[in-house]
Amino acid sequence: MVVIPVDSVEVKAVVADTAQVKETEGKKDVVEDVKDDLPQISKIISFGKIFWTAVFIFIGFVTVRFFGSILEKLAEKSTNYRITIKGLIPVVKISIWLFVIFVIIAGVFRPKIATVLAVTASIGIAVGFAAQDILKNVFGGIMILFDRPFQVGDKIEAGEYYGEVVEIGLRSTRIVTPDDSLVSIPNGELMNKSVSNSNSGAADCQVVAEIYLPITVDTESVRQIAIEAAQVSRFIYLNKPVVVLFFNEVKERRSYLKMRLKAYVSDIRNEFAFKSDMTETVMRELLSNKLIDPEDLK
Repeated sequence: MVVIPVDSVEVKAVVADTAQVKETEGKKDVVEDVKDDLPQISKIISFGKIFWTAVFIFIGFVTVRFFGSILEKLAEKSTNYRITIKGLIPVVKISIWLFVIFVIIAGVFRPKIATVLAVTASIGIAVGFAAQDILKNVFGGIMILFDRPFQVGDKIEAGEYYGEVVEIGLRSTRIVTPDDSLVSIPNGELMNKSVSNSNSGAADCQVVAEIYLPITVDTESVRQIAIEAAQVSRFIYLNKPVVVLFFNEVKERRSYLKMRLKAYVSDIRNEFAFKSDMTETVMRELLSNKLIDPEDLK
């Protein structure tokens, strides 16, 4: 048997070339398979589809503004049903936009189910990593709409802010404070903190006026004047009771009686006007009846 010597370098080069050719052919096969599986771009995106998508988005925007305006006007005409009607506004807006998205996907683009699932999964993964805070706020907005710890028109206290809820969006909730400042609170934060609701969907809510009095004051006479002061106010809701409570407090080494006059206002928007009205009337009557001495208040 004759042995023919072969250069090892040449053998390695031949083997490497063969492997490279097979790898290239394999890549070409994968690319061809992917091209066969993917739908043509022209079939998915065209000028006509882009045009009708823009048309449906415009129609959705106009429809949302129209129904939102109608519901706002109806809500403002009735104190008793204002909060209920305003609570429907965010639900109506979200429902309209979901319908518009469904029409665009199912009626304009008409993709295959497998394509929809694949795109949805890809978008979900990408958005999940890129916008975790936004998704947390969106999820919080959806939970607020379903769990309903408060609704549009309610007076709530969240952290350091207190005011009337004017809008519940997917990203944030907006409230108007007593100083007429519009505050936007991310829904994710509202889901992780305690929220106090003053009226829970009712038009009326309890108002508390606190007045400091001398320790020697006649509490029975003061109680009667305080109750009458609340009852004669044009803001009072008479279907609920008026309560007067007294507490002893010490300030700067002096003892005082703190009176808490608790009554219900007929419309939560008049909350602070009612509180001021009760305070003014009580103080005026106490001074006119000489139940307190101005010197005792210094």
